[in-house]
Amino acid sequence: MFGLGLVNDWSARDIQYWEMPPLGPFLGKNFGSTISPWIVTAEALEPFRVAQPPRPDGDPRPLPYLWDEQDQRSGAFDIELEALLLTQTMREKDLAPHRMSRSNTLDLYWTVAQLVAHHTCGGCNLLPGDIFGSGTISGPTAEGYGSLSELSNAGQRTITLHTGETRTYLEDGDEVIFRAHCRREGYAPIGFGECRARVTG
Repeated sequence: MFGLGLVNDWSARDIQYWEMPPLGPFLGKNFGSTISPWIVTAEALEPFRVAQPPRPDGDPRPLPYLWDEQDQRSGAFDIELEALLLTQTMREKDLAPHRMSRSNTLDLYWTVAQLVAHHTCGGCNLLPGDIFGSGTISGPTAEGYGSLSELSNAGQRTITLHTGETRTYLEDGDEVIFRAHCRREGYAPIGFGECRARVTG
């Protein structure tokens, strides 16, 4: 692994949920991706490596090819994550974006090494320069839900923004912004740049 960055795969969850039972996610995921402007190298992230959080009680231990004691001791990263929404109204009034979610890469169920090991164990190649996505990172509480579909309970819950606007799904002109930072006493903080793009009709 050369390094880490931010990716928004722009899943259209309402379409994806409709497709998945008979087909799997096709049109729900094939229309665009956004990545942050640079990669933070693995070397720069070394001070922010930590132990992988314990697995939930009752979850089975992974198969041997996915379990390494050293990886469990230091294979996770402590990276703070934020997802924000900037609406057309906020832009026009020069207002800050509304924070929708806050989580951490420690909410990931698998380490990066486990993801790579599982991806390649069946012979699927992984080449230099390939982008490898972790999947949606969601925390255990609503504050850390990693998608608007989760936050709105699949469109059943209305979210009120700090401008008084409401959302259940994204609207034309909405801009989604991902941010990430590493912070640890005694080390310079590291930012990942913004992964941001705007929905246009």
